[in-house]
Amino acid sequence: MKKPESGIRSFPKNYWTAIGMEFFERGAYYGVLSILSVYLVLSPGEGGLGFSREAAGAIMGTIPPLLYFIPLFAGALADRYGFRNLLMVSFSCLALGYFLTGCMTSYGLVFASLIIMAVGAGLFKPVISGTIAHSTTENNSTLGFGIFYWSINLGAFLFPLILVPTLKKHSYSYVFWMAAAAGVILLLMNVFLYKEPVRKREDGSFAKIIKDLVSVFKDKRFILMILIYSGFWIMYFQMYGTVLWYVSEHMNMEPVNNAVNSFLSLFTQKPTTWAFDVEHVTVLNAGVIILLQLFVSKLVNRLKAVPTIIAGITMGTVGMAILAISGNAWVFITGCIVFTLGEMTAHPKFNSFVGLIAPPDKKGLYMGYSFFCSVIGSFVGGFIGAPLYNHFVDNLGRPDYLWLLFSCVGFTSVIGLVWFHINSQKTQK
Repeated sequence: MKKPESGIRSFPKNYWTAIGMEFFERGAYYGVLSILSVYLVLSPGEGGLGFSREAAGAIMGTIPPLLYFIPLFAGALADRYGFRNLLMVSFSCLALGYFLTGCMTSYGLVFASLIIMAVGAGLFKPVISGTIAHSTTENNSTLGFGIFYWSINLGAFLFPLILVPTLKKHSYSYVFWMAAAAGVILLLMNVFLYKEPVRKREDGSFAKIIKDLVSVFKDKRFILMILIYSGFWIMYFQMYGTVLWYVSEHMNMEPVNNAVNSFLSLFTQKPTTWAFDVEHVTVLNAGVIILLQLFVSKLVNRLKAVPTIIAGITMGTVGMAILAISGNAWVFITGCIVFTLGEMTAHPKFNSFVGLIAPPDKKGLYMGYSFFCSVIGSFVGGFIGAPLYNHFVDNLGRPDYLWLLFSCVGFTSVIGLVWFHINSQKTQK
């Protein structure tokens, strides 16, 4: 029976293997990231490691940038050595890195273990997106990448919602060992299910990588856009750093807990004791995306890229500013939702913009280097977040100043993009 050219049934088995891999890898990663910054600073008596905020900030300012930087070179390695071989290395690093992180207590060994994990995650990114590209056609690629995006957020939603709260009650180490177990599952999937895509071998030499890097950095318009857009990602990565510290140490989420437990009681005879904790910030972000991304994408589909990105970053900036209004639990939830709506509006259009300005023969190259905004945002956000939190929250007791300061970073990006858009229109004329 002939396969249909579009729809769910049009995808080969290798596509669904890749989707399963993405689900487990992102679920493990966001499960860990949802508690990592808090685990690093909690006292040993509370189950944490007792590091200083600055030490934790150094980790948060190094691991995500490394993870986003490695894919720039990993694609070339995959072309040279094969997708399946690189996945074996990737999943081995993930399993080992997560397992060791759960075992170690000294700062240097925890840092080193997380670097091993980041290498694995960085190697995984371009291989899995490349597999999706090879497993889809012009007729089903939109649906294919849509399901791929959903699998990311489904993992980021379910792992922190279901597994993390249960595991950390016993020990935070169990969260890392759960992620290591996901790495072992990924290894088994690679051995028994994954098939090497049939593809054209490309030049993966170091000279080619450097040549591509130089050609991209010669495009001043693209680099300027990356720098301006990085301001949004400085805000974004606070959701995995300063915001989690704030929830852990200062937020009273009792009103949200009461509302959720009242709702859950409609479906069970027993009283429920659900409680909002730091991992649910990630759950909230992923849940909103799962529910509303299709609607938001349709809403902005025909709108111009840069004005839509401006609108998205504006929403994200407003969401961050809402956190400064008060310490009320529902105000906090509202701010997080508005911020996520901004992310959903801006980022798909940013990807669209990169595809539009890239030379026809370099679209894949430009999409790879578009990750630089995440590299910059996570690096700057990680390293400045800790000292700013110490100053405004710990010393002054004014978290509102902190959120307003990060909102100013977002507002600066908005102003920069407005200037960028006006100048681009003048150039086109």
